[in-house]
Amino acid sequence: MSDTRPTGDPGLTTYREVQVSPDFSDLRRRFRRFVFPMTGLFLVWYFLYVLLAAYAPGFMSSKIGGNINVALLFGLGQFVSTFAITMAYVRWADKRVDPDAEKLRHQIEGADQ
Repeated sequence: MSDTRPTGDPGLTTYREVQVSPDFSDLRRRFRRFVFPMTGLFLVWYFLYVLLAAYAPGFMSSKIGGNINVALLFGLGQFVSTFAITMAYVRWADKRVDPDAEKLRHQIEGADQ
């Protein structure tokens, strides 16, 4: 797929023009300001779990009740945090990214805004 629109039609915008536009830069910046910290937070949480499992087996095997121990709760917490992050991202993107991305899409495709 070519990254430019046909020349001669001033109503159509090239992909490169959109890429260097302030609107696209702002959209990319907002995306990165959410995704990078959230990814870092999740990785710290994940590696904490792995490191505790490897280097603190006594703590991780501490019984909470019945056959449930700290390691099991941390492991289940990984699933819960993954779903929570996904839900938070979807809600955030619906409000803060998708409307502006749609506007840029219409601009690229030459649709009326």
